[in-house]
Parts: sequence; structure tokens; C-alpha cells
Amino acid sequence: MSTSRRTIAAAVAGAAAIALVATGCASGGDTGSADEKITLTLATFNDFGYTDELLAQYTELHPNITIVQNKAATSNDARDNFFTKLGAGSGLADVEAIEVDWLAEMMQYSDKLTDLSGDDVDGRWVDWKTAAATDPDGRLVGYGTDIGPEAVCYRQDLFEAAGLPSTPDEVAALLEGDWDTYYSVGQQYVDATGKPWFDSAGATYQGVVNQIENAYEDNDGTVIATENPDVKEAFTSVLEASSTLSAHLGQWSDDWFAGLANGSFATMLCPGWMLGVISGNAPDVTGWNVANVFPGGGGNWGGSYLTVPAQGKNTEAARDFAAWLTAPEQQLQAFTNAGTFPSQVATYDDPTLTGATNEYFNNAPVGQILIDRSKAITVSPFKSVHYFPINDALQKALTRVDVDKSQTIEQSWDQWIADVKALG
Repeated sequence: MSTSRRTIAAAVAGAAAIALVATGCASGGDTGSADEKITLTLATFNDFGYTDELLAQYTELHPNITIVQNKAATSNDARDNFFTKLGAGSGLADVEAIEVDWLAEMMQYSDKLTDLSGDDVDGRWVDWKTAAATDPDGRLVGYGTDIGPEAVCYRQDLFEAAGLPSTPDEVAALLEGDWDTYYSVGQQYVDATGKPWFDSAGATYQGVVNQIENAYEDNDGTVIATENPDVKEAFTSVLEASSTLSAHLGQWSDDWFAGLANGSFATMLCPGWMLGVISGNAPDVTGWNVANVFPGGGGNWGGSYLTVPAQGKNTEAARDFAAWLTAPEQQLQAFTNAGTFPSQVATYDDPTLTGATNEYFNNAPVGQILIDRSKAITVSPFKSVHYFPINDALQKALTRVDVDKSQTIEQSWDQWIADVKALG
């Protein structure tokens, strides 16, 4: 995935920077003697909004510390590295980012992570974000970064060319409704232009499954994935729609990145963090916009945490650095840089967020849009230790039909059932 930045109006960036100067010294605590020169490594993936400029603000506050950030290409790559080195007992960064979809898997090994609780961070996050990263012994082992409320990103210029309503308010009204509405409007676009409506079945399915409370597991951890009619319906309906509406581009592939710029599709599902991916990979496109709507009402895709592996040599300094990165002031800057919507409650009434516009997306009021989309979320899917591998296998099943075209819907579904059984 992209490591590029997103541009928001300069006034927003300035407001965040002012907040940092005013409060940054108090956010992270003492990192030790200025005479003790140390290097802290930070491992992330995708684009967390942690730009060189933001990290330089920390080293200016703490001149004894050097920060080195390493970015994995995808969350899958980061996950493989994290669990391999966590099990080995060495090799992890001082601060490791982890994704919510593998949080439950990580919590089985919480004793290998540093307890991050403290009075300086109490009450910082929405309750469910903190609860998910607190182990049975009451140890907080992850600091929440972002959450992923979803809107719809669309090419306003392509809508106009197709004769469809094209302003953000018009598109929000046009797409208001369920997934059938989204597909129906898409068919109108395809009929008028002969061009694809959305990017891929995999990306679209992710929006659908995030509205199912228990897709793959019951609350007691029992795997129900292959017998769940809601999952079969989601899988089948998305692929049936993709036969005429999809650009058949595997998400995060080179062709998919190119499609962001060359008009290969007219719409895509957009959690806040996706805004930076689009603008970073299609910097010269002027047609992208954001509509304050999402099929089926609301949905959350993604969200991450920062952890401090206990195997590190500078866990106290790493904890202070992670606390600083996830303080409201820095999360507002990360939102400015990459659209990562904060999980910190103190930001939700801050003018930096409520008044945020995005010049690239035709000055869309992205702050208020994502606040509204966050309020529209009514389902928080249950995700236990089986969620990530099952969902990963299902994404591969979607790809076989939509992108590779190597199997029919039923053939790929049957193979997925076998793959889930093989997981044990």
C-alpha cells in the first residue's frame, strides 16, 4: 500500500501544529537523560500519517532520541513479521503498529508486550478501543491510533460525463439506501459509459461484511463462517454484482494503484485512511470527491494500535514515544497528513477536526463527513482469533472469481470451505 501523504488545507495543518507546540512536551513524559543517546524504531504499514516532519517534532523535544520508521507494504506483511519475531523473542521494532483484525490473535500473547497503562493516558480513547486492547489481567497493551468510518469516494468528473448527479449532496442522496441501491446506480453508470463502477469485489465485500455482527464466529469463539447464510449472501451478491460493475483490479496491486489515477472505476468505499492512498497515488487527478453516505447506513473498516514489545531494550522510552504519537494533538496531525480518523475522544469537538477540508477532494469537508459516518456505525463486528485467517481466505476466494477469473462463484466458495476447515 501507499506510503504517500494526503493534502488538507494549510489552515488545518497550521492549527494542528499550534496545538502540538502548546501541549507536545506534556504528552509523552520523560524519556530519560538528554545525555543518553538512543534510537527508537517504529514499525508501521500503509500510511499512519507519521510523516518525517511530525517525527522531527518529537526529536526536537527529545534531542537525545533518534527515530527510525520502517513501513511494511501491507498489513499482511506486517502481521507475518510481527508474529514471527514475537515468537522468536527478538527482532521487533521498539514500537510496533498492529491492525484491529489481528488484535485478538495478538492478545493471546499479551505477556510479551509492555503494559502501557498510566494516569497520563486514562480516558484518552473511546471505551471500546481501550477495552479491546486490555488483557484479562487489566494490562493495557495497545494505544489506539485510528478508526475507519466509511464514506464513498467518487470521480465527480466521471459522474458528470455519465449524466448522473455529481455534487456531493446529490451523490449522497442518489446512493442513500442499501447495497442493492449502490449496485443499481452502478448499473446506470455502466450502461451509460461502458466503464466499471467500483474497483474490486474484495474491497466491496469488506464493506458488506463489516456490517455483519457475527460473520465468522459466535461470541463464544465457535466458528460459524461456512454455515452462516449472511456470509454466503454477501459473497454471492458482491460477486454477482462484480460481473458487470467491477474493474476486476486486485486491491493494492499495481494495476489497482494505476486505476486510482486513470479513471478505471468511478466509485470506491472510503474509510478515512483511504483518502491519503488515493491522493498519494493520483496526485494530478482533479475529479475525486467524497459523499457523506455509505450503503446500508454505516461501517467501520480498519483501525490500528501501537504496541511496545517487551523484548525491546528501551521499553520505557518507547512507551513515552507511543503515548506522544497517540495523543490527541498528534492524532489531529496524522489526520491532516493521511486522513486517519482519530480514536481519541478529545478530538471530536476540536475545530481542527470539525472544520477540516481536503483541497485534493475538491475541498470536501472530510472532518465533518467522517464524524457523521462514525455516528452512523451501528455494528461492531465480533473478531476473535479466527477472524483474520478466515477473512484472508475469503478475500482470496473473491479474487479467484473477480480478478483471476479462474473459478466460478460456487467453485471458489467450495474451495473456501475446504480452506477454512484446513485452518483447524
